[in-house]
Amino acid sequence: MSIEFYRGDLPADLKLGPVVAVDTETMGLNHARDRLCLVQLSQGDGKCHLVQIPKAVPGAKVQAPNLKALLEDPKVLKLFHFARFDLTALKVTLDIDCAPVYCTKIAAKLVRTFTDRHGLKDLCKELLGIDLSKQQQTSDWGAETLTPEQLKYAAADVLYLHQLKDKLDPILAREGRRQLAESCFAFLPARATLDRLGWDQPDIFEH
Repeated sequence: MSIEFYRGDLPADLKLGPVVAVDTETMGLNHARDRLCLVQLSQGDGKCHLVQIPKAVPGAKVQAPNLKALLEDPKVLKLFHFARFDLTALKVTLDIDCAPVYCTKIAAKLVRTFTDRHGLKDLCKELLGIDLSKQQQTSDWGAETLTPEQLKYAAADVLYLHQLKDKLDPILAREGRRQLAESCFAFLPARATLDRLGWDQPDIFEH
């Protein structure tokens, strides 16, 4: 594992290929209250690019034009685990409309119906034989200086998503659920918009 760390935005000349794994770290789980602090990206080569997002100045918007261009590029597939949360965080803080997307959590739920364990740690352990540490999950991501342990944790959340996709895709095909998965992935930006506008609880699709 190697880590590149940037403050505020990606370098303008950074190219990460046609499939980019993405994750976010926030101050909490409430998008109306808890700001986006870090965006992690990897092209699946063992290197992670971390972008620390500054706290917005009152009355101003946070700008990360290079990151925005990458995540809105229609030729680049953005690979997430639980994309619904990350898409909302990226939109609220950086006004990024991220598409197209692939979510390993949704893919896992569609084909691993023999279990209710679909967390990233569970998938990495069961499909890849990799034991992820989640010790830093609830640490202070808004700190000006992140610890080496935080950086390593954040990087791990994207380093294995390409491998998980490679494991899940053949099972989706085998079970005849690839088209259904693609439909779910295509709907995720709209699902995130519903969350952002207040239709998360109660869910608009409930009775």
